[in-house]
Amino acid sequence: SRALGTKERGSMTPQQIFGNWLATRLLKLFYGVKFTDLGPFRAIRFNKLIELNMQDKTYGWTVEMQLKAAKLGMACVEMPVGYRKRIGFSKISGTIKGTILAGYKIITTIFRYL
Repeated sequence: SRALGTKERGSMTPQQIFGNWLATRLLKLFYGVKFTDLGPFRAIRFNKLIELNMQDKTYGWTVEMQLKAAKLGMACVEMPVGYRKRIGFSKISGTIKGTILAGYKIITTIFRYL
């Protein structure tokens, strides 16, 4: 979890911080699981990954994995990870269009599996 680890100042944009906050609150509200982040680093056994029957190939895959694991009662442990400023420019969080598309995909994924 980037939220539990040390973050370099400016490593996350305000929209990333808000998006993570909103998505993790919705996961708590609708699925009863507490997460602090939708961070992309995962460690999972192959048979469990197959059991999740992952569908999303874009912005919603992180939240899809977390909510499906919760629904199936799989153990999820967040580990603190450090996060530094990106070198260069993000095509997703660095643009209004990218931010809107990613946010829309994450929110719709949360509601799709209710």
